[in-house]
Amino acid sequence: MPYSKTISLRLPTLEDGMSVFRLIQNCPPLDTNSSYCNLLQCGHFSSTSVAANMDDALVGFISGYLVPERPDTLFIWQVAVDERARGQRLASKMLSHILTRPFCQGVRYLETTITEDNQPSWGLFNALSKQLGTEFNPAPWLDKQTHFDGQHDSESLIRIGPFNAEQTRDLL
Repeated sequence: MPYSKTISLRLPTLEDGMSVFRLIQNCPPLDTNSSYCNLLQCGHFSSTSVAANMDDALVGFISGYLVPERPDTLFIWQVAVDERARGQRLASKMLSHILTRPFCQGVRYLETTITEDNQPSWGLFNALSKQLGTEFNPAPWLDKQTHFDGQHDSESLIRIGPFNAEQTRDLL
């Protein structure tokens, strides 16, 4: 049974890096990156990422960044929610929290990649697309054999948009 305690959302800091690393380790099927990568996500990409805390413990994290060649596109790298915080729409709330920030005011598209078997992510991003009243376009992107040498499942690229800042305010 999920906790019904208050969860606060905030910008991640460098001090969150190792907690993010451990959270992602505990959230299969997410790929575990190096702790250094998680530190960079918390430091360099804090404006497009979010940390969720419950009783001073990290229970959720989304990493994202603006695509360098397309600054109107927010790429969501990973979405992690601890078991204790599941069933409270935390992933959806964290996405909304990022999209409604002033830093993301110019974002018109959201992209992410999802493996075929990651049903929670398919549901999350499909629901976001419906909330925004915009298109949900999946397409093959990273192939198991071609890109991962058979060591990782294929990833579909999901593109949601276009939308505007006014539409994202309605998410709150």
